[in-house]
Amino acid sequence: MKNKGGVFSLIPYYAWVVLFVVAPILLVLYYSMLDLDGHFTLENYKNFFTSVYFEMTLSSFWYAFLITLFSLLVSYPAAYLITKLKHKQLWLILIIIPSWVNLLLKTYAFIGIFGNKGPINAFLATIGIGEQQILFTNFSFIFVSVYIFIPFMILPIFNALDKLNPALIDAARDLGASRITTFRRVIIPLTMNGIKAGVQAVFIPALSLFMITRLIAGNKVITLGTAIEQQFLVAQNWGMGSTIAVFLIIVMFIIMFLTGSKEKGETQNGKTK
Repeated sequence: MKNKGGVFSLIPYYAWVVLFVVAPILLVLYYSMLDLDGHFTLENYKNFFTSVYFEMTLSSFWYAFLITLFSLLVSYPAAYLITKLKHKQLWLILIIIPSWVNLLLKTYAFIGIFGNKGPINAFLATIGIGEQQILFTNFSFIFVSVYIFIPFMILPIFNALDKLNPALIDAARDLGASRITTFRRVIIPLTMNGIKAGVQAVFIPALSLFMITRLIAGNKVITLGTAIEQQFLVAQNWGMGSTIAVFLIIVMFIIMFLTGSKEKGETQNGKTK
């Protein structure tokens, strides 16, 4: 009876997965094999591997890599510092709160900040540099993207650092390891799962950005997310848009596989498994 109860309790979970994960993926896969007239074709996949989409794919990966890298460079020291503070949970909440604000509102806020009449340009004019074109540049796109993704990078890294046993760091120092060696040989390896989780949370959505590319980069940055939006809303070519989406889904699974955390070697109750 207990086993039957356990099986029935999993039905809502499997139903949710089938309806909202498996079914949408199958629907996207189905549309990717249709042309503009609704006929079955593999032409969309053939077109995807042309030079135009290849360059767009490389550009998307490059910008996603930069956004992830800068987010990590900012988030790791910030998370490490927060773990040393007295009210670390409060500081963590203050960092996470901006992620609750609507993405569109934050994007429009940066349009005002980076605009020609915004506070940044006003400050530059005050110190004699003069107005600069900050908005609609690669810099503004990467800066805003990093700002938006930082909370998603900090949280898993903070959790990994907070669970780190301080005795291991003390042991490394007692054995003569310098701060840099301790950080490189002890702290980084023991918090690698947090880093991988942060990379997953940032790199995957950064590949499919389209709102920020429109409003902040002014279409000067073209990503796969922008291409999907154009195919669905402008060209009305759902087949090509679905084909690009299929590629992003495949990339998502590959990244999740490569950055998946491995529990082997972790300690439990102070003893190695």
